[in-house]
Amino acid sequence: MKKYRIKIAAEALSDIRDITVWYDSKRAGLGKIFKDTVIKQINDLAETPLIFTVRYKEIRCVLVKKFPYMVHFYFNQKISTVEVLAVISTDRNPKIWEEKTSRI
Repeated sequence: MKKYRIKIAAEALSDIRDITVWYDSKRAGLGKIFKDTVIKQINDLAETPLIFTVRYKEIRCVLVKKFPYMVHFYFNQKISTVEVLAVISTDRNPKIWEEKTSRI
């Protein structure tokens, strides 16, 4: 099976950092569990990016296991790269994605 390169946008890294801090403020160590989970799922995208449904134009999403967040990514077939654009709460208004993409 082919492995694709993973590229994480600064915006997505900021999302992960902010969410990690928030979870740690709720319970010590929970942020690390979130971060480890989301990073593993992002890394798994290197093997199977196409199994996830296109949700917005060409943007695909994967639900983070055990947490109410979705990783939003674009699969760039031309350069064999998975580009992670954002990590957004499933509880938030979908308009958040439109606001984020206007800055990306």
